[in-house]
Amino acid sequence: MARTKSFDTDTVVLRAMDAFWSHGYANTSPAQLVDATGLNKSSLYNTFGSKRELFDQALARYRQAVVELADKFLHGPGTTGECIGALFRYLVDNDLARPYPRGCLMVNTITEFDGTDAEMTRTLHTMQEHSIAMLAERIDQGRRDGDVRAGIDPRATAEFLVNTLNGLRVTTKTHDAATLHRVIDTAVAML
Repeated sequence: MARTKSFDTDTVVLRAMDAFWSHGYANTSPAQLVDATGLNKSSLYNTFGSKRELFDQALARYRQAVVELADKFLHGPGTTGECIGALFRYLVDNDLARPYPRGCLMVNTITEFDGTDAEMTRTLHTMQEHSIAMLAERIDQGRRDGDVRAGIDPRATAEFLVNTLNGLRVTTKTHDAATLHRVIDTAVAML
């Protein structure tokens, strides 16, 4: 007779995401996943199949949370520059509030996998493309609303801003808020 699952899968994925985010994929051991999730090793592998499958689910959950957060900021009150600047400052300040800034799980994964895993590269590319599309949509709305220069290219500008945000998320590990906020202010000033 099969045993009934006595845990919430989403909670386990969130806890695993936190472990992967703190230590990276390769440096998160099965023992750390057991500690983080509260499940034994066999329950983890019976439920998720492998460390990689659990990581894939954790990365997907991270993406969902980022999309929800970005949507909240990008569709909030204010000009396009104010909305994007507020989102970027929130991400930077939230990371700097931690004893050890972790940066962005997606950016960390890009650098860790370093293009050596084709499937992961596709997943990360899709994630970045979605971020670019969200920003491009907000920039285009700003052009229509008149708070973004009419001649600006929403796609190219969004690509630049995503690249800037990726750099900011890495730089939180070495710089202070004042420096990072100046970078944000410079980036949104182009709008």
